[in-house]
This record gives sequence, structure tokens and C-alpha cells, in this order.
Amino acid sequence: MADRVTVIGWDGSPLTDAARSAVAAATLVAGAAHHLALPEVPPGAERIRLGSVDLAARRIAQHRGSAVVLADGDPGFFGVVRTLRAPEHGLEVEVVPAVSSVAAAFARAGMPWDDAQVVVAHGRDLRRAVNVCRAHPKVAVLTSPGAGPAELALLLDGVHRTFVICEALGTSREQVTVLTSDKVADHSWRDPNVVIVIGGAGVQPPNRAGARAESGGWIAGHGVGFPPAVRGWALPAPAYATVLGEDESPQLRAAQLARLGPRVGDLVWDIGAGSGAAAVEAAGFGAAVIAVDRDPDACGRIAALARRFGVQVQVVNGHAPQALEDLPEPDVVRVGSGGRAVVAACVDRRPERIVTQAATRDEAEAIGAVLSDAGYGVECVLLQSVELDTRGWTERERAVRFLLCGHRPHP
Repeated sequence: MADRVTVIGWDGSPLTDAARSAVAAATLVAGAAHHLALPEVPPGAERIRLGSVDLAARRIAQHRGSAVVLADGDPGFFGVVRTLRAPEHGLEVEVVPAVSSVAAAFARAGMPWDDAQVVVAHGRDLRRAVNVCRAHPKVAVLTSPGAGPAELALLLDGVHRTFVICEALGTSREQVTVLTSDKVADHSWRDPNVVIVIGGAGVQPPNRAGARAESGGWIAGHGVGFPPAVRGWALPAPAYATVLGEDESPQLRAAQLARLGPRVGDLVWDIGAGSGAAAVEAAGFGAAVIAVDRDPDACGRIAALARRFGVQVQVVNGHAPQALEDLPEPDVVRVGSGGRAVVAACVDRRPERIVTQAATRDEAEAIGAVLSDAGYGVECVLLQSVELDTRGWTERERAVRFLLCGHRPHP
């Protein structure tokens, strides 16, 4: 095992005294090509081009001497430190940090970032990174080859955002470009880059005055969600200043959301969204939400409700199942209306869960058959809720519905 392993972050500025001392004593140096070209790297040191960090870690573990790993930005923030410290490598490391590429990108844009989400986009995670960009008004995306600005923009089709694209931060090739998302796919971008994706009410554009000031918070990464005045979920009708139908009772909505389990990185379809209460509450959990309804007036109310609650909801006016054909792949689906035909269209897209309700047992059995025939496990419960007027303890409202949930089996 190497006698000493020092991980040095580099942000383009001159190396600190501690970093220079570690590099001067190194008998092995690992890093990207521009790191290995630094004049401080000893001529006699073994040099490893840092492609696979796992391969480099195995080589360092076998090395006798002092090893240095150079990485862009802060190596402890979505960086090489986690891999080097993994139990299979057994390396103990000293870290000399630098300004992270995310902090540098927001500095170039002149924007605060304590309220930003930060995600990593690899090929396998790109869709989830895009969903975070759909759901949150300020996101920094650490890209990778094949999962860069153009791919992000293409998958965000239909959602307007502003991209701040920071290429080769800290190098002589550094370039910062601000474009709307519909223009990003028309360009080629150099790696590595950081993309700041912004959009939505209350978010000020980069280095531009005159917009409504952003409100500060007390916890990092939580710039969206229900306003502090609203506590809880499955809220009653007065919280939405609207009338909820029998298919939208708070008790039924609570059970539906509990079965859906919307979370950050998910895309939720809410089909037959009605008042928008379920869509807004799913977005409040951090998921990206597309609300579909055939009534234009309902679509307008859903959009207004989302603005009022400070969440991002994409609203699609159209008839299901035809309106679903061009939508991106969902993780979970709530079918508020449409019945068996809409559920059948949803199972073809293979979401992890589909939740709906039925007014009669015959309808519930028909929907359950569609789900089970498609290979989903089916759960069905009969829910009855009775709202009471506590002034006289008399019945005010009664709702009876079959709740159905289809679970796609995991491999």
C-alpha cells in the first residue's frame, strides 16, 4: 500500500503550499491530462491518466511510496474521495480541497446556490437528473460524456428553462454560455462542464437585476415546496379554495399518495388531475409532475394552484389515453379518471406503480384484471370516509371508493 495518499483539488488557481509540498514528494501522480501537465509534477514520478478511478485506486494500493491524486474542484463533493476510501481499496487519504465546480459555476453566474439541488448526470441516471430539473427551479447538473447539456435539453422537451453552461472551468478554455433550453441541443459542448438549469417563479436570471428578489432559507437544497404557512398533506378543500369531487376526497388522496410514494427524481403522471390537489401534493414531495386533464378550465386552475403553492407542475390539456403518447416515461401514475382504458394505456409504459380508484366492484374487477394481465401485483381495498360536522356531530359528507394499486414486480 502507498505510504501516503494525498488527494488535491484543483480549480485553476495556483496550488497551495500544502498541495505543492505533497506533489513534490510524490512518486506516483494520478490525474487528468491537464493535471499531469502541471509544472509541479516531478519528472521522475509515475503518472497515471485518471480514467477509471477504481483502476487507479488498485494501482495506488499496490504502490510503495507517496501517491497524489489530482482532481478538478473539491474532490470530496461528488468526487474521487468516496471511491478511494471504499472498503475494497483500503486507502486512507489526506484531502487538500479547492473551490468546487458547482460553487465556481454559480459564482460565474452571479447567483446564490444554497437553495439549489445538485445532481450528477450519467447515462443511467440522466432521466432522474432531468426529472429533478423539471421539479425544481434551480438545479446544478454535473454532466458526463453522453449526458451533457444537449441531452438534458432534449429530454426537457416542452419545459422552458434557462441553461447556464460552464465549460472547462478554471482552465484557459473556460467559457460560460447562457441559453434557453430550446437552443441548447443545437450546439456541441466541451467536457467537463457544469450546467445550471433555472426556471420558475421567484428565481432571478443570472447576473440580471429587476426580477423579484429570491427569498433565503435556512437549509441547503430546499428552495421549493409548500410555503411555511402550509403544514401537512392530503389537505381538505378549503386549503385549495376549491370544491373537491368525491373522487378527490382528502382521505382517498392520502391513500393514493401513500401508495405512489413520490420522491425526488421521480416523474409522476396525474391523469384526470381534476382540481390539481394530488398533483400539487406530489410535487411538494420533490417529484416532477405532469398533470393531464381534458378540461381547459381545470388546467388553468391546476397551473394557478401550483404557482400558489410554489411547486413546478407541467399541465397538459388533452384527452387520455391519446394525450399520453408523447409524454416522457413515468415512474408512478395516478389515474384520477378514465378507468380501464387509461389504465391499459399506462401499463404499456411500465411504470413502477399505478394507482387509481373505482366507484363499483365491477369497475374495480375490470381494472384489476388489466393490471394483473400485465404482470402487476394488485392491491384493492374498499375505503369509506365520513366527514362530520362537529357542531352537531352530524354527517356532512360521505365517500366510498375502491382503491386499486398495481405494483410492478422488481427483477
